[in-house]
Amino acid sequence: MPEIVTTRDSLYIDGKWVPATTDQTIEVENPATEQSIGTVPAGGRDDIDQAVQAARRAFPRWAATSRDERAALLHRLHDEVKSRSDEFAVTISTEMGAPMRIATRVQTGVPLQILADSAALAGSIERREAIGNSLVVKEPVGVVGAITPWNYPLQQVVAKLGPALAAGCTVVLKPSELTPLTAYLLIDACDAAGIPPGVVNLVPGTGPEAGEALAHHTGVDMLSFTGSTRVGRLVGAIAGGRVAKVSLELGGKSANVILEDADLAAAVKVGVANAFLNAGQTCTAWTRMLVHRSRYDEAVELAAAAAEKQVPGDPRDESTRLGPMVSAAQRARVEGYVHGAVRDGARLIIGGKDVDVPSPGYYVAPTVFADVSPSSRLAREEVFGPVLAMLPFSGDDEAVALANDSDYGLAGAVWSADEERALSVAARLETGAVDINGAAFNPAAPFGGYKQSGIGRELGRYGIEEFLHTKAIQR
Repeated sequence: MPEIVTTRDSLYIDGKWVPATTDQTIEVENPATEQSIGTVPAGGRDDIDQAVQAARRAFPRWAATSRDERAALLHRLHDEVKSRSDEFAVTISTEMGAPMRIATRVQTGVPLQILADSAALAGSIERREAIGNSLVVKEPVGVVGAITPWNYPLQQVVAKLGPALAAGCTVVLKPSELTPLTAYLLIDACDAAGIPPGVVNLVPGTGPEAGEALAHHTGVDMLSFTGSTRVGRLVGAIAGGRVAKVSLELGGKSANVILEDADLAAAVKVGVANAFLNAGQTCTAWTRMLVHRSRYDEAVELAAAAAEKQVPGDPRDESTRLGPMVSAAQRARVEGYVHGAVRDGARLIIGGKDVDVPSPGYYVAPTVFADVSPSSRLAREEVFGPVLAMLPFSGDDEAVALANDSDYGLAGAVWSADEERALSVAARLETGAVDINGAAFNPAAPFGGYKQSGIGRELGRYGIEEFLHTKAIQR
């Protein structure tokens, strides 16, 4: 495995590596060993201001570049990221705890596809349309403040950066303080690809300091945030208070609806794998498994068997499927939900806090609960760990009602031998995405949620259009 750089001492502003204006640092930890592995600067409000000013200066020239020029640059960025694929995978595995098989195939592989799609679409999206005597034009929104999470530290940045650059916007990036090293590696690739000074800027820092400064800054035309609904409300209110455009990709509590005619073995196996992907630290995870009563007991047995195979282990081991939680605080949060579910009367099928897990490391055993009350915290709140809640239903209408009985609406799934029936149920689900019978994730399709799962869409053509203003010129 390649050696990775675990300590950085500069910010990236206006095409240069510069010192932070503060002497504060952020310690980066390996969650599999509970050991510190390095530090990065903790940028402050003055650093955010310098980065925003650089992005504002760069915006007019970048917005005026041709679509072909932006496409070519994004192709170069794709190639630079691809050439560093192994280093990205190891970095993500080290600072976030993702098993190497996930860090390689998902955490690094999907972002490469997003960059390729952004490059292809940069030159193809129509920016002009005639409507009667009006010429309708689409123009880049301006300076984008991007605040990104720790669970997919490359994908969530690229999902903003690629479309924003394709649209003609400039960017100030504030990555999660838990996983900043991946963002630094991406900026290395941006620099090598020849992205002009000021077009992409990096200021790591804490949410209350750098994140809020970015949301408050009047030089930021659009704030794009991915993270928890709680923090999303805060930064959205700040940016919205000054009437800046806001895009929010927030939490989820997705339902996996398994109808009585489904291939039960496949539905449960794929459902458990989805719920435990990235150790359950995935906003789209199908953490509620809804199963028809006629097949519920069998499904519980199958879920237990599938969960037993999700053995926690060293992320660097290619055979490991389940890594640690990202931090001690996240482990404590997940364990709190497990204890709460037991107190609420849910039936513990496998896992729980008392099961032995690797030590050191912030591990949580794969856990399945059956007979979960729809009104319980486990059924209604985002756990963000390897914990599955199973609930029975008696018919399609009850399944839809249970699935929609949620504050969230990000993703979901429906399983049935009758595709038209599955599509009918999917159409009634109040969620931004639904997979039928385990269909693959499509990074070119729009991604985003209903209700408290967010505002706006990312990825593909819809992701680029999120970074565009629409103007009507009458003639």
